Amino acid sequence: MPNQTRSARMTAQLLHRPPGLGPGEVVRHLLAVQAQDVPSALLAFRARSATLTVAQIEDAWRSREIVRAWGPRGTLHFVHRDDLPWLLALTRNDTGTLRRLAQEGVTGDDLPHLIDRALAGQGPLTKAQLEERLAGRAKGQGVVHLVALAAFHGLALLGPLKGGKPTYVHAADWLGAPISFEPDRDRALAELAVRYLRAHAPATPEDLSAWSGLPVGTARTAFRPAAPSAVDEASEPGGVRLAPAFDEYLMGWADRTPILDERHRREVFPGGGILRPVMLVDGVIRGTWSRKGETVTLSPFEESEGSRGGGSRGGDSRGWAEEVADVRAFLSGSPRL
Repeated sequence: MPNQTRSARMTAQLLHRPPGLGPGEVVRHLLAVQAQDVPSALLAFRARSATLTVAQIEDAWRSREIVRAWGPRGTLHFVHRDDLPWLLALTRNDTGTLRRLAQEGVTGDDLPHLIDRALAGQGPLTKAQLEERLAGRAKGQGVVHLVALAAFHGLALLGPLKGGKPTYVHAADWLGAPISFEPDRDRALAELAVRYLRAHAPATPEDLSAWSGLPVGTARTAFRPAAPSAVDEASEPGGVRLAPAFDEYLMGWADRTPILDERHRREVFPGGGILRPVMLVDGVIRGTWSRKGETVTLSPFEESEGSRGGGSRGGDSRGWAEEVADVRAFLSGSPRL
């Protein structure tokens, strides 16, 4: 992939950090931010803004501007509340949820309304609190899959963390009304293509299919009315960036070989559903990184690609030092660089 195309992708993904965007604007532009792991999702905002704080993101979550819901690929994402009706109408799927509920021994014709009754008027509830209210109808992961089934029907969402644990909320209580899914599928598909391309161009229907979980044929249908998004050939190089695990820059396209050398694929995707945080240099993955407490460890693929420098290939040591300092400041709530 030419450097200008990678730069265009980084710009489309806001990795050039345009000033002034709030959490809701970042989510609306990206369409959805993977939030299976909340700390990684917060770091995805950091990678795209030099000023946003954890407190501002959490405020947007508590104020319902952004919502944590089962979205593309059936995975938890942050979605702007205005996009819930049409995006979830396309991406929601209960097949896997029903199968998992059967495996957990949770059966009955009243399952969606069971959660509806248990959550209504209760505010955010943890899994343990919800299990208690269900009075034996579901336990453990069965509770989570039961909420996911209710979410399929527009009845439930995830609330803010409580003591570091997920919470579940009644959709009508949380948003002021139940989620009313967009009935016009063609209209929703057209919106999906336009909004996906805004954050992912250049891209193909196969890319949209991989990102959304929709069949390729459906993605091609969506692409037809969408105006092509031009690649900005004058985009500036992206510089260095520490992107979190499951970042949209890695999850947004079907083929990752333009940004990740096949020799290093297992270092980023070791298996078991793990996707490690990555070091980006001008849009190319040059290593992985990890953190434990305030300690951030960089692991470049090759010594020449790491913090010793090496021009655009490895980034400069000052750039990495600033990124590491910014991660620490962001997570600690200290003033950012």
